[in-house]
Amino acid sequence: MRKTNIQNQEKKASFHPLRMVLVILALLLFISFAAQWYGRNITMPRYCNDPVGVIERVREILTDKEPAGNGDRKPYIIAARLTFLLPRESDEQLDHYIERLQRHIDQQCR
Repeated sequence: MRKTNIQNQEKKASFHPLRMVLVILALLLFISFAAQWYGRNITMPRYCNDPVGVIERVREILTDKEPAGNGDRKPYIIAARLTFLLPRESDEQLDHYIERLQRHIDQQCR
């Protein structure tokens, strides 16, 4: 009787790496889909209000040492988020990147 009790406890307490991997994979997929949804539905519409201003601020962020100077930094922070949503490729010229950002904003704001 005691031997079966120990065996049952071992079965209950055994480690299941496949379950843990599946749970972690499900969490990572959920986070990825949630981030994509948030980017499309919450973040991108912010850029639709003033797409020209956002593109100008992105250019300033990428070219100026202190683009905001002593002024309000919030518009520059919002514009900088766009560079994380659509990062610049390593060998991409600035003008090509700005054009790609503009096309992306135009597509998202239709």
